[in-house]
Amino acid sequence: MSAALEVCAVSHRYGARLALDQVSLSVAPGEFRVLLGPNGAGKSTLYALLTRLLACQSGQIRLFGQPLSAQAMAGLGVVFQQPTLDLDLTVEQNLAYFAALHGLRGAARQARIDAELARMALTERRHERVRQLNGGHRRRVEIARALLHRPRLLLLDEATVGLDMPARRFLVEHVHQLVRNEGLAVLWATHLIDEVLADDQVALLHQGRLVAQGRAGDLPQQAGCASLGQWFDQLTGKENDACLWP
Repeated sequence: MSAALEVCAVSHRYGARLALDQVSLSVAPGEFRVLLGPNGAGKSTLYALLTRLLACQSGQIRLFGQPLSAQAMAGLGVVFQQPTLDLDLTVEQNLAYFAALHGLRGAARQARIDAELARMALTERRHERVRQLNGGHRRRVEIARALLHRPRLLLLDEATVGLDMPARRFLVEHVHQLVRNEGLAVLWATHLIDEVLADDQVALLHQGRLVAQGRAGDLPQQAGCASLGQWFDQLTGKENDACLWP
């Protein structure tokens, strides 16, 4: 079975500045992989390449065994770091517009909207304008929107930035549940250590380079560290700013 995502020796420059340097990673079907790195490590640049917002300068990107193309991206769901909802539309109107872009019509479209709203505990908010929602509920809407067309790979770029602890916890647990129950492949970009679970596969990006990869529960011991936070600090020289969950 082809990997859901393959990134092979990808490099990218902004003028003279090298933002990504020979980055290679993969995400298997049914895998939750964390792209971990401090702010400025190159995570958002990689996501821009994965979604064709930037052209790939060097290396290769494949989705489900195919070169990156509009056809291959039909199986991709994305939640960007910057919010992309229309604040003046209702929750349901935002979802309906996106569903129409993916060719969903009539009863099938409504069924998908109803299902994702229920799964994200948003049914009672379907007629509220997005600007009336708090940050956590807006993120729920964005995840529901990204899942409407039943993608096989979900990309999330710092999806919990600015959210309080309960909202962050809900999103992390919900996306893990999608992986367990539906075999969804996920690449979750974050700089927050407490969003990483012991069984997650981790790729640590620092200054545009992948400096370590492996199972989160194994990486600290392999490096002689007492915790994942200490391991992160040792490899990046930065203190992680997450408030760890109890």
